[in-house]
Amino acid sequence: MSNATASSTTDPGTDTTNVADRDKARRWREGGSEPLLRVRDLRVTFQRQGAEPFEAVQGVSFDVHPGQTVGLVGESGCGKSVTSLAIMGLLPERGNKVSGTVDYEGTNLLELSDQQMRDKRGKDIAMVFQDPLSSLNPVIPIGLQVTEVLERHRGMSRKAATPVARELLDRVGIPDPDRRLRDYPHQLSGGMRQRALIAIALACQPRLLIADEPTTALDVTIQAQILALLKELVEETGTALVMITHDLGVVAGLCDEVNVLYGGRIVERGDRHDLFAQPRHPYTNGLLASIPRMDAPRGQRLVPIPGSVSDNLPWTSACAFAPRCSQPIEVCTQKMPELEEHHQRALRCFNPVEVSR
Repeated sequence: MSNATASSTTDPGTDTTNVADRDKARRWREGGSEPLLRVRDLRVTFQRQGAEPFEAVQGVSFDVHPGQTVGLVGESGCGKSVTSLAIMGLLPERGNKVSGTVDYEGTNLLELSDQQMRDKRGKDIAMVFQDPLSSLNPVIPIGLQVTEVLERHRGMSRKAATPVARELLDRVGIPDPDRRLRDYPHQLSGGMRQRALIAIALACQPRLLIADEPTTALDVTIQAQILALLKELVEETGTALVMITHDLGVVAGLCDEVNVLYGGRIVERGDRHDLFAQPRHPYTNGLLASIPRMDAPRGQRLVPIPGSVSDNLPWTSACAFAPRCSQPIEVCTQKMPELEEHHQRALRCFNPVEVSR
C-alpha cells in the first residue's frame, strides 16, 4: 500500500466504524466479541419444471466475527455460492424458496425488502464475484463503475468521488490508476480486473466482505497477491471475510475457521490448523489427500475421491457422501448423521477418520 493511500481520508482505517471493528476483531481473537453475522438453518430450494424441487442448501449454520475469515469449502455443486447469494439477497425470487435466518447485527436480512437490501449491499455488505469480466460492465470505464458506488451509498458528487476512486485503485495495487480510471474492463488484465472488483467492493468500507472464488483463472503469482490483499484488509480494518473456495491452499493461507460443505450441508467445521492436522470426516480427508504435497515421496500418486457429487444419497434417509466414502458402514445408508459439536469442532459422520496426521 502506498504512503499516500495509507494516509488518505478514504482509508477504511480512519473510519470510526472500522476502528470499532478492529477493536471487536481484537476481542474476538481474545474470545470476547459477538458475531457480526449469524447464519442459522439456511435453506435454499429451487423449483424445477417437470421435476421434484431441488434443495441446494440444507440447513447451513455458521458465525462470522469482525476481523475473522471464515471459509466455505467444497467441490462444485456443494452449495457454497448459493449460500453466499442467499446471504446477499441476490437469488431470483421466482421459482426459489429461501428460509432460515441471516442475522446481521440483529437484523434478519431475509426479511428485508428489495430496497432495504439494495441499501445494505455495497455499503455494509459487499461481494467479490468469481468472474470479474462478467461482473464488470463492459461498456462503462472502470472509474465510473467505482464512483457509481460512492455516489449511490455515500452521497458524493461525481467530481468528489473521482479522486476517491483513484485512491481505491491505488490501494488495491493497480498501477497508473489515473489511466486505469479511463480504461474499460477488456483493457485490463485478469488480475487487474479482479483488483478493480475488490476496489468497488471496498468503496464504502463494508463491514462484511464475501469473496466467491476470487482467484479462479488467475495464475499463481496473481492469486498470491489477491489473497495477500484480502488478508491485509481484514487485519487492518477488522472487516469480516467469508471466503468461498474449492482450493484448500487458499484456506490454509487465509482462513481462521473452515466449514466443509457436501451436498448442501456442513459436514465438518473447525479451526484451520486443527482441521488440516486432524481431518475427521472422510470427505475432508479425501480433499486433503488429493492435493499435491511438496514433502510427498517421489512417485507417490494422488488419491482422488471416487465418483461425483451427482452420486449423492438423499440426506433425509442416509449420509449423502456414503456412495463415495472410503470407509462406509451399514448405518451410513440407513440414517442421516447429525452435525455434532465438540470442543470447537463440528462433525457429521457415523464413522470418522482416526486421528493420525
